[in-house]
Amino acid sequence: MIEIQEITSKKELKAFVRFPFSLYKNNLYWVPPIINDEVNSLDKTKNPVFDNAEAWFFIAKKNGEIVGRIAAIVNWIEINRQKIKKMRFGWFDVIDDVEVTKALLEKVNDIGRKHLLEFIEGPVGFSNLDKVGILTQGFDHIGTMITWYNHPYYKTHFEELGFQVEKKFLELYFLTENVDIENYSRMAQIIAKRYELRTLKFKKTSDVLPWVDEMFELFNTSYARLPSFVPITQKQIDYFKKKYISLINPDFIKFIVDKNDKLISFSITMPSFSKALQKANGKLFPFGLYHLLKARKKCDTAIFYLIGVLPEYQKKGVTAIIFNEFFKTYKKYGVKKAISTPELEENKDIQLIWKNFNPVYHKKRCTFKKNIS
Repeated sequence: MIEIQEITSKKELKAFVRFPFSLYKNNLYWVPPIINDEVNSLDKTKNPVFDNAEAWFFIAKKNGEIVGRIAAIVNWIEINRQKIKKMRFGWFDVIDDVEVTKALLEKVNDIGRKHLLEFIEGPVGFSNLDKVGILTQGFDHIGTMITWYNHPYYKTHFEELGFQVEKKFLELYFLTENVDIENYSRMAQIIAKRYELRTLKFKKTSDVLPWVDEMFELFNTSYARLPSFVPITQKQIDYFKKKYISLINPDFIKFIVDKNDKLISFSITMPSFSKALQKANGKLFPFGLYHLLKARKKCDTAIFYLIGVLPEYQKKGVTAIIFNEFFKTYKKYGVKKAISTPELEENKDIQLIWKNFNPVYHKKRCTFKKNIS
């Protein structure tokens, strides 16, 4: 018999976060979160995303053992301002038993019906800054700290339950040795001179912080046309500053401004923390923090986290300036491989950015959708 239990305490929330540690035990490709950090991000008293969203967390049990988990999410900005009557779900993990998946998704369906919503979609988080989609290809590649990993049978479960693919995402990597750095250097100089642009370079985290608000204003502008976009609020921006900016090596952040010092483009990359997080195994102490700090200073792989360009500067070669600066940084830190975050398959503009780097599309993922019954 399958028992579905709603999370009502911090102790239970910690069990919710810990479940994947047993599900993916000894898996070479799953990247664990830091447990306390994940618990805090799902804590309604700590994460400002709950100012505009609600979430319900459930675990499934069989014979007293946890065999699945799911978060049911309502984003009120999306529903009330954008008029998208979507019931979200995320943080989905389950054993290979479709009846467990069915029982968990029925809870999501019930909440969506109660709130008069029209359809369910997931796995997704609260906003575009969260993880998205289930992996459908590339199970033998290590994950990242900003993507979910899952077993191949997840896709089969959704299909058996009548869900349809909603959005498709691609992930790629390229080797820095395949890039014509001299060509990018020449292009960067031409573009910078033509549009009177300059690059901001940061040595300390404190140098970055004054620009973060303007960066997110640009983020909201440049990503607004994407179908999955939900605007980021000021309180979420402040939370992001506190949680992530101090972790990112400032050398891996590039901003471009015009002659009036207006921000027209930004890009945030970060050293890959995947192997460091595997060594930490969910804990910062006693050795987890050491592994993370070591990866921050020297790594052979970088992750492209966010990139944004003002609409009026798109398709004008501005990214050449960004990449020229990154290649200098990567050479300094010994980065040999760069990995993208999940990008919508229909986003042809971003794919054009990568085409000159001989990219390898090594992963695919998608979200699934079903009308609420």
